[in-house]
Amino acid sequence: MSTMQSDVELYTISNDVLHTLLELLTACFNRSLQRENSFEEVRMKLRSIAITCPTVLFMIFCAASLVRAQEKEKPMPTPSSASKPLTAAPPAIPAANAADVASVDSIIGAVYDVISGPAGKKRDWDRMRSLFLPGARLIPTGPRQGGGYGSRVLTVDEYIERGSAFLEKEGFFEKEVARVSEQFGQIVHAFSTYESRHTAEDAKAFQRGINSMQLMNDGKRWWIVTIFWQGEDEKTPLPEKYLKQ
Repeated sequence: MSTMQSDVELYTISNDVLHTLLELLTACFNRSLQRENSFEEVRMKLRSIAITCPTVLFMIFCAASLVRAQEKEKPMPTPSSASKPLTAAPPAIPAANAADVASVDSIIGAVYDVISGPAGKKRDWDRMRSLFLPGARLIPTGPRQGGGYGSRVLTVDEYIERGSAFLEKEGFFEKEVARVSEQFGQIVHAFSTYESRHTAEDAKAFQRGINSMQLMNDGKRWWIVTIFWQGEDEKTPLPEKYLKQ
């Protein structure tokens, strides 16, 4: 950018000089005619101009070259460390209760247990965090107000932030009533059918649905990778095959 600017300035200066010289030449001729000077006087002035013009242009080119060389020698500014964006380290996952993560049954049971409780009871959210693999996601799916269905992808902490007030205010008990699972190697996919109640004594669940869970065993313990769920509604009743133990 700076080199292009120097070339433009040089071009502008050269044009100005030539324009001035042309004006000077014209003035010389006019004065010569007005004063009836001799041809020799005009010739001498033209000779003076011819000698001066290259000298001036040479000086201009030298100055421009010097400026360009100085700009090339300027060191590029080094970005300061303060300008670099800071990335917050992910929070450490709390240590899990060994009994909670010993098997597929125990870790799924721990998920339902940790979110359940009467109104006014604070949940043990560190226990909740300890069950999930770093980067795990919780994805509720349901009908949109404008029609159709949609999903919302949440981190564990986003789920806690969005759901803790409701769970503690209203009271919430959720339990598994059936499960269909498949396993290959260290990974498990479980369709866990759930029922939700406001109190443990409620005869009828206010909500039923399926938690689609993905789990992984790292050789030491089980982790929940994803919980992807949808509640039952009139358009989507639970099939009988997902209601049997």
